[in-house]
Amino acid sequence: MAGLDQLETLLFDRKGLAVQVHSWQQEGLKVAFTNGVFDLLHLGHADYLANTRALADKLVVGVNSDASARRLGKGAGRPIQDGRSRALLLAALSSVDAVCLFDEDTPYELIAAVKPDVLAKGGDYKLKQIAGHDLVMARGGVVKVIPFLPGYSTTAIERKIRETQ
Repeated sequence: MAGLDQLETLLFDRKGLAVQVHSWQQEGLKVAFTNGVFDLLHLGHADYLANTRALADKLVVGVNSDASARRLGKGAGRPIQDGRSRALLLAALSSVDAVCLFDEDTPYELIAAVKPDVLAKGGDYKLKQIAGHDLVMARGGVVKVIPFLPGYSTTAIERKIRETQ
């Protein structure tokens, strides 16, 4: 198995992901969860995901579906890439062990199903602003805010592309 077929093995639906995470935890592995749109992958994403993976043995990434991403108000024409493409690109990163698309506005229900040991979010969030922080902390887990790598954002890349046209 190679190429996209291999990457597909890292894409899960909610139920399948919950089973996989439980299996890892039964093996004594710590599982981290993060989420986002991840529209145009850039160095900031790679740094953020690698730093999040460093907090655990496995990293699960929840990806906003196309409809969910549009509701976030990221701008006209966003997301630029479809959800499946965004999920497969994340699956290709060595720091990512599993990916799951979600349709809700926040990953709260996905976090409730998956029960990660660590919940991480990038940027300048306050703890109480992070969807699912209460679920993870109630189970004795850890919630972390991972600083973004300055100078990298999908919005800035999109703006640069439009300016050069």
